[in-house]
Amino acid sequence: MDTVANPDRTALGAHGHADQTDPIRGTARGRSTVPLSILDLAPVGVETTPGEALATTTELARAAERWGFHRLWVAEHHGMPGIASSSPPVVIAHLAAATSTLRLGSGGVMLPNHAPLVVAEQFGTLQALHPGRIDLGIGRAPGTDQGTARALRRTSGPLSVDDFPQQLGELLRFLGDGFTADHPYAEVNSIPHGQAPPVWLLGSSGFSAQVAGALGLPFAFAHHFSARNTLPALELYRQSFQPSEVLDEPYSMIGAQAIAADTEQEALDLARPMALSMLRLRSGNPGRMPSPEEAREYRYSAMEQSVVDSWLADAIYGTPESVHAELEALRESTEVDELMLTANMYDRTAKLRSYELIARAYGLPGVD
Repeated sequence: MDTVANPDRTALGAHGHADQTDPIRGTARGRSTVPLSILDLAPVGVETTPGEALATTTELARAAERWGFHRLWVAEHHGMPGIASSSPPVVIAHLAAATSTLRLGSGGVMLPNHAPLVVAEQFGTLQALHPGRIDLGIGRAPGTDQGTARALRRTSGPLSVDDFPQQLGELLRFLGDGFTADHPYAEVNSIPHGQAPPVWLLGSSGFSAQVAGALGLPFAFAHHFSARNTLPALELYRQSFQPSEVLDEPYSMIGAQAIAADTEQEALDLARPMALSMLRLRSGNPGRMPSPEEAREYRYSAMEQSVVDSWLADAIYGTPESVHAELEALRESTEVDELMLTANMYDRTAKLRSYELIARAYGLPGVD
């Protein structure tokens, strides 16, 4: 932890901003009380291709910008047939070229899979191409199976996240003002270099929350798959927060599963395929996103049904009014500064309509 617990001010100073727009704190729009954002995984359905999935993500980004969402992030997953977003920097570059104002970022880049210098160069390039629109969200999990993780890291040794603090410290210094003269990387420069994108720490437990707090960085918690840890992690983040050149006070965001439709039953039908997909993932059998028909006809064992029921209990689904009410209750109970919605639905039209219905319920300016 010493590598990153007390970093040089200069290592973090590059995450400041040259213009008058705050790259971290969004401005709530319309009647929304906090900025609303989106996390998308480019889900691949049983009857769709990865190209079609990524095209839907592109369409969603354009619509999100038009409706008034603050940012859209894509995640890093490997070896999963049902997820097309294996390379966040490539997807972000494409989405940024297809939009003009929406903030775009990684939710996140799994740092143990990559050399910190490579990540710094990739996101330095994105920031140079699209100034003031790029976020770098960092996670410490591999985001895949052990074999794929070894292939990514090109090592046959034991895999561990214990090196994460050192890797994060290196990344911040590559993005910032570099290393001290006696460091082995003192003569190594990340190119392009200049105004670095804001760095977020992502997590589903208390570890990243404490690191984010110690560094004075914004923190995003994965409430959508670790709801029981949400409040403890946010409390750890706020307790450990130290003001930095990035933030004077804590800034937190949570990811929430949110599905809106015209009726409660329709929303449930849209949510069930995602629950079945998560069940298969947790059972070690990941595949493409099942259709609503497959999810309805699937014969669940008692144990499988309990897993699905647990997932549905943590998800927010229903009519626009009920989804809005539940999201607001979640925001108030967690006291977060921003909500990031995720809904990796099977059906493209229903997915876009869900986000539009939520945007309208929140009074975002682009849906009036």
